[in-house]
Amino acid sequence: MYLNQTYGGRGTDLAMIPIGEIKNINRYPVKSLAGEGLETSRIETYGLYGDRSHAFIDETKEGWSSYMTARQIPDLLSYKAMFIGEGSAQEFPKVNVVAPNGRSLNWDEDLLGELQAYSNTKMSMLSYKPNNQDLLAMDTGSILIITDASLRKLEEIWGKRLDKRRFRANLLVAVADNSLSESDWIGKRLIIGSAELEVTMYCERCSMITIDPDTLERDKSLLKKVNEEMNLNFGVYASVNKVGQVSVGDKVFLA
Repeated sequence: MYLNQTYGGRGTDLAMIPIGEIKNINRYPVKSLAGEGLETSRIETYGLYGDRSHAFIDETKEGWSSYMTARQIPDLLSYKAMFIGEGSAQEFPKVNVVAPNGRSLNWDEDLLGELQAYSNTKMSMLSYKPNNQDLLAMDTGSILIITDASLRKLEEIWGKRLDKRRFRANLLVAVADNSLSESDWIGKRLIIGSAELEVTMYCERCSMITIDPDTLERDKSLLKKVNEEMNLNFGVYASVNKVGQVSVGDKVFLA
């Protein structure tokens, strides 16, 4: 079904196809740590507000390879990061990290010292500012999106229950049964709330998805199936065309 309506005050009628609605919004204030579920969030030019705004790095390397992730240190996933309070134009909100035993930690040298114990590689801390116009510590794209239909399909292929947290997506879209697949989204716009995204590419998966987010045990058979049946592609990346607010329950339109 096509909906013709004026979008965003541009004075242009866009043919928009309703394809589902937002089921979950997830933000990861610290790269490779567990994140927080949100009911609503601002989408900025770089992506979800504050997403991957903090990271641990190996200063002997440059670019994306400098980030320390759960691929090297699976125990990072057992620490949960969230924002506390309000931020400003100069600083993101305070980061609170909950350790596996329930202790509360701040983004400081104590946290660094505790996580350093899991690695022989000397780590340091990196944090970005809210006015950053480029990607923060995201891997490839601004927003990572998966659908409930793709999760169900992969469960059938793998033959086991799947925890959506393995895929560390920002948005989980509940799609209609007859909706277009993610491959049909690439190169098109998504209208969600007051934001506009452009789907740019598939997300090529790595060993991160083999790690159980609770037990930290690895099961390589999942990555093998994603490779054999999906050419390693699961979920899509989107860039931000128009900043705005998105909320759980928002309808998702393909334009």
